[in-house]
Amino acid sequence: MKSISIVRHFVCISLFAASLFLNTATAQTANASATSANFAPPANPKYAKDVSSVDNIIAALYNVICGAPGEPRNWERFKYLFGKDAKLIPTGKIEGGNLIYRTMTPDEYITMFSSRIKTGFFEKELKRETVSFGTVYHAFSTYETRETENGPSTNRGINSIQLFKDQDRFYIVNIFWCAESMGFTLPASALK
Repeated sequence: MKSISIVRHFVCISLFAASLFLNTATAQTANASATSANFAPPANPKYAKDVSSVDNIIAALYNVICGAPGEPRNWERFKYLFGKDAKLIPTGKIEGGNLIYRTMTPDEYITMFSSRIKTGFFEKELKRETVSFGTVYHAFSTYETRETENGPSTNRGINSIQLFKDQDRFYIVNIFWCAESMGFTLPASALK
């Protein structure tokens, strides 16, 4: 009788564990579908080429923010490059020399850029190193900025760009950057 009771106990535990596993798997699948659906902005054929490869999305990222003073930027195109929870993360130096970073959404970046950049702004990529695995891509992109398209360089630095590769397109997840103006000098390896 005791052995039947133990068997029933193990059967109950096994059924409970199986039920818990199935409920968790179903919830995860439903959550993944919801996340995937929420992650993607509605498809826009105007910008499909921009997000079709690592080269194209990074070229679009640099291109869309460039322009003469007062020249409007295509912020719709800019926002299309990013995933839903994407962040732009500049590093900086505050009084006393302490180093900091802050995070911005693409919309917050647009507000900051539009209110602070009164001169022309032209940024171009000088060199890139890209590594990837499955859905994750990382580009270490050396950049240079100018106030006029062919004027002298005003700053250089590195953008650390994380990308998500979906079945049909790429999304920028994060851009984390540091400029030489913070007191760092780009190594030769970042320029060749």
